[in-house]
Amino acid sequence: MNIIVCVKQVPDPEIPPAKFKIDPAAKKVVPPTGVPPVISVFDERAVEAACRLKDKNGGKITAISMGPGKVVDVIKHAISMGADEGVVLQDEAFVNLDSFGTAHVLAKAIQKIGEYDLVLCGRQSADWSNGQVGSILAEVLNIPVVTLAYDIEAVASRVKVKRIVSDGYEVLEAPLPSLITVSSEIGLPRLPAGRRIMIAARAKVPVWTAGDIGADAAQLDKANAHTELASLSIPTRETKCEIIAGETAAEAAVTLASKLIKLL
Repeated sequence: MNIIVCVKQVPDPEIPPAKFKIDPAAKKVVPPTGVPPVISVFDERAVEAACRLKDKNGGKITAISMGPGKVVDVIKHAISMGADEGVVLQDEAFVNLDSFGTAHVLAKAIQKIGEYDLVLCGRQSADWSNGQVGSILAEVLNIPVVTLAYDIEAVASRVKVKRIVSDGYEVLEAPLPSLITVSSEIGLPRLPAGRRIMIAARAKVPVWTAGDIGADAAQLDKANAHTELASLSIPTRETKCEIIAGETAAEAAVTLASKLIKLL
């Protein structure tokens, strides 16, 4: 079974809130100094799902990631978990693409990779949390999509998926190739073993540009984007405290009750 896993680098969610900065004018997050980005926790679950399928059925896992800077570290993390190889998609034209543009780039890369049985993505990204790329990518590739999977099983030429719903789960089957977005309920990702870390450190990860994958310039043109970021800001939180007094506990309770009623 040939599996392709789409992974993304995101700002480390463990950084102190004081280190999180944005540029409101440029509408972008300012990377914190000295804190490298990490793999999105949702995409890490997708890698874990791919590794479980490989453990049972054999085959090959290819991780792909689009992004600037040291995105190769995200690919190497996937390799340390059990992926066999990876590809970095890096080009000035790929910067600040919306979900549709991102899906176009990933689709072109997948088509260049060639034959595959399954494409896995995280249920959403850990930074913007749009949860759109997986479904759009399946549409571009013209393959079935199952979202929010927490258990995946390959059965002959089909895939059997347990999918999270509001009151439990449902079981779906789809023909291969298919795309599946993986939910956190699949469980914790495995810790890379020492041997796998060494393999990842030595791995040569190719970098593909827009020209290498034959990306459509019109799809990368920001003027043709389907969505527009109107503004970016850090939420402000205010806390207030009022001491409820009274001559007796009963009197204080009555005063508190009357104030709470006014808030309803």
